[in-house]
Amino acid sequence: MLFVFVLKEGSLIMGEDVIEVKGSNEERATVKKGTTVGDVLKALYGKVDSRWIAAKVNGDLYDLSRPIYEAVQVEPVAIDSPEGLDILRHSTSHVMAQAVKELFPEAKVAIGPSIENGFYYDFDVSKPFTPEDLEKIEARMAEIVQEHLPFQRREMSRSEAIEFFRKMGETYKVELLENMEDGMVSLYQQGGFVDLCRGPHIPHTGYIKAFKLTGVAGAYWRGDERNPMLQRIYGTAFSDKKTLKKYLNFLEEAKRRDHRRLGRELDLFQFNEEVGPGMVIYHPKGAIIRQILEAFEKKEHLRRGYQIVIGPTLLKTELWKRSGHFDNYRENMYFTEVEGQSYGIKPMNCIAHMLIYKSKVRSYRDLPIRYFELGTVHRHEKSGVLHGLLRVRQFTQDDAHILCTPEQLQDEIKGVIDFVIDVMGIFGFPYEMEVSTRPEKSIGTDEDWDRATSALINALNDVGIPYEICEGEGAFYGPKIDVKLRDALDRRWQCATIQCDFTLPERFDLTYVGPDGQKHRPVMLHRVILGAMERFLGILIEHYAGAFPTWLAPVQAVVMTVTDNQLNYARKVYQQLVDAEVRVELDDRNEKLGFKIREAQLQKVPYMVIVGDREVEAGSINPRRRDGKQLGMMSVGEFVDLLERECREGSKGRVGLGII
Repeated sequence: MLFVFVLKEGSLIMGEDVIEVKGSNEERATVKKGTTVGDVLKALYGKVDSRWIAAKVNGDLYDLSRPIYEAVQVEPVAIDSPEGLDILRHSTSHVMAQAVKELFPEAKVAIGPSIENGFYYDFDVSKPFTPEDLEKIEARMAEIVQEHLPFQRREMSRSEAIEFFRKMGETYKVELLENMEDGMVSLYQQGGFVDLCRGPHIPHTGYIKAFKLTGVAGAYWRGDERNPMLQRIYGTAFSDKKTLKKYLNFLEEAKRRDHRRLGRELDLFQFNEEVGPGMVIYHPKGAIIRQILEAFEKKEHLRRGYQIVIGPTLLKTELWKRSGHFDNYRENMYFTEVEGQSYGIKPMNCIAHMLIYKSKVRSYRDLPIRYFELGTVHRHEKSGVLHGLLRVRQFTQDDAHILCTPEQLQDEIKGVIDFVIDVMGIFGFPYEMEVSTRPEKSIGTDEDWDRATSALINALNDVGIPYEICEGEGAFYGPKIDVKLRDALDRRWQCATIQCDFTLPERFDLTYVGPDGQKHRPVMLHRVILGAMERFLGILIEHYAGAFPTWLAPVQAVVMTVTDNQLNYARKVYQQLVDAEVRVELDDRNEKLGFKIREAQLQKVPYMVIVGDREVEAGSINPRRRDGKQLGMMSVGEFVDLLERECREGSKGRVGLGII
């Protein structure tokens, strides 16, 4: 027999069909079992805020319409919170899929997740979507939004769901279900569209106030080039139109800064299908920037006590097995065979550096040893994730490995942190730091992982730098500090990393003789400062919008004539600048001066050196900045001094004129 008693205040006394729920600030209420999350929130807070679109139930996200059957803690999720935006965008991807299925009934749906700042959905269609198709899809989405269709959740067994989607001809959903281990799965329906989805979703489509489809691209099913090519429609959604407009303006600016477009326009590099995807071909101007960065890196490492080394590209597969790469990283590696011997093409530089260390007996007095290599590595990235310079298959790292005693470890980590902070300041990048801990797929003992993780955290605490913990995101051989720099558009990029490793020195039996005359095991730090040179160059191009500072610009000045009468003098000025190690070009074409200036500005050259009859008579030049500011008449020597000062100031005293 069930007993429920009602108090004067209207709350319920606990009974067999009654549960107690808590709010985020210890609010309490008693409700009947089976009460929906939305009604639970109303009982806790006296209302349901219009911005609430879901809730956290004991930390898990729930729809407002889901019933509660046990005592739980319930916290509202607002539409403009990070979790709320994620739910909003995922719900909008479902609305987009509904619109596509209504307009293109033959389309098969694949997956449609929310992503940072937006969402996408993949479709298998007979022909690619056109811009006109996107307009139609967006218009139909707007109609669906106005219909206020509820998102309805239902659960069924995995076998029932397989049969359900098989009858619908949705083969991609069937494949997803066949690879799941769950006994029960959830489906969501709005209008006539049903999708396989864990949820949660917004209560109804009317909550979508501001959205935009942003583009379409090809994408292999599951990112594997052996699978069918699908059409991926990208979009974004925000809680209000003002925020959406701000984001769309950001996208336009990002498009203007896209390093792939600027790479073509500024003649820096190319990708060529005849060569293969993910392989960069540097043109002269791009190669000059690479050389400047590499020369800068070598000088900075040498003055910090690093030794420059060079390792081979091919190493026997047995070494990769000993290091653990073969078991834990093989899918990202390339292998070949030479005279019946298997070799791995290096994805990292650490093995050669350990062999250099091991080439002779080391004393504690020799440590720390810091090996630095601008090492070119190869990693197999799936075609679907390649993205200009930012994600390639062949790249060069400013890689270093520090071998030290356990007592020296803390100071060495702090030394690398100082190095990173110094270099980020030169390029003007703010930064954030994260500590990534042991992943599921890893090698080494728990004790070593704990020691390594503590060393990284203690070093950050010592220097007073805030950080976040990223559980399970470490390398397979050790935890790491990841440095996320922020560019001119406030986007975050992973570049520098510091990895602490007790395991590989053990596997390769690295030792040093201690003060006690006994052999001891060193600790190894893996670290990069800029990271992959290709990736860093891509970030720099977008950060500066192609307008590199003078010390880094591939062409620092263009000497240009007004008429052919100044040819001889212009060539003399050009040679003087070349002799002073200025990176200079001569534009002596029989074209109008305005045309030459505009062309140099489009190439984002820092200075245009105008030579006309007045300059010839005065034996001087008339420089002009790329922003249009004219500097007036000056001698070639004064101009060289100006460039030298600007290079020194821009690089914080590290780089003058010239490449080295």
